[in-house]
Amino acid sequence: MNIVRKSIFAAAVMTSAVGATLPPRAPRTVTLPAIENNLSLLTYNVEGLPWPVASGRPADLTAIADRLRDLRTRGQAPHVVVLQEAFTTDAKAIGRAAGYRYVVNGPSADLTARLAGSPADARLAAGAHWWSGETMGKMLGSGLQLMSDYPIVSVRRMVFPASDCAGYDCLANKGAMLVRIAVPGLATPVDIVTTHLNSRTASGVDKARSDEAYDRQVDLMTRFVEQTRDPRNPLIVAGDFNVGKTAARRATLLGNIAARWSVAGGVRDALGQAAEDGLPLPGDALASRKRAKDWQFFAPGHAARLELTGIAVPFGKEPAGDMLSDHVGYIAYFRENAR
Repeated sequence: MNIVRKSIFAAAVMTSAVGATLPPRAPRTVTLPAIENNLSLLTYNVEGLPWPVASGRPADLTAIADRLRDLRTRGQAPHVVVLQEAFTTDAKAIGRAAGYRYVVNGPSADLTARLAGSPADARLAAGAHWWSGETMGKMLGSGLQLMSDYPIVSVRRMVFPASDCAGYDCLANKGAMLVRIAVPGLATPVDIVTTHLNSRTASGVDKARSDEAYDRQVDLMTRFVEQTRDPRNPLIVAGDFNVGKTAARRATLLGNIAARWSVAGGVRDALGQAAEDGLPLPGDALASRKRAKDWQFFAPGHAARLELTGIAVPFGKEPAGDMLSDHVGYIAYFRENAR
């Protein structure tokens, strides 16, 4: 993203409710497999960016809401949905338009970090530059949203310190959100966390700088999980982790997860567990696993555990080969068992 495009982005953020008008997409029916579950969760980066940074988004975002609503009419809508990059008005409207009773937004642009700084924070702050968007302040919120058919017991939010970001990602107030869900018929709630971590090449800065910011965000997000989850409850952490094919990022993320998220047993990732168990994986799910940006991790609590029962993809490649977003949206199905 060059200076001209970055300036356009800044202007677009200030008018993020305005978008290029395109004709609505023809509705498409997607039929999902019948999979036994108590809880199904869709994670989806909906690319809800303002025009002109991304074009044609209102029509696609409306189509996403329409598809979820159609799935609801046929009894196939996921019980819980976590969105990333839900920045614009159209993106934020998906949950209500799709018929979800409970909708909560992640951190807003004005929420400030509460965690103490570190030497790494100081190093990142010292290298910040205005031309990569790092000193302009937060023009957007976190872009996180959770919608649920099941009652929400509590919500906790956090943002990364202003110094713990790199490049154009600094224009958004990235962080994480934990939502405790009461699943009907089950004695134990489920703690669900969603997040969106710093990009690498797309951040527009040196990869070493973006990776250092990434390491800080993983540590802070992990600390947030440690401090806010109820160790009795099963845990799901889903979102856009921006790992990709970078070995160092994978090691940072998976190392923190293995060492710090386990309270009553190991942490699993849904797509990897499905492959290990021989569960059917649609082609779009395999592509998402290979891309390694969108993950769903799950872990047991002391009182109950989650068992993965299947994967489905309502948002992948369309018949014409295009997509409604630049990410795949997939559902993981779980059955909760008492320990």
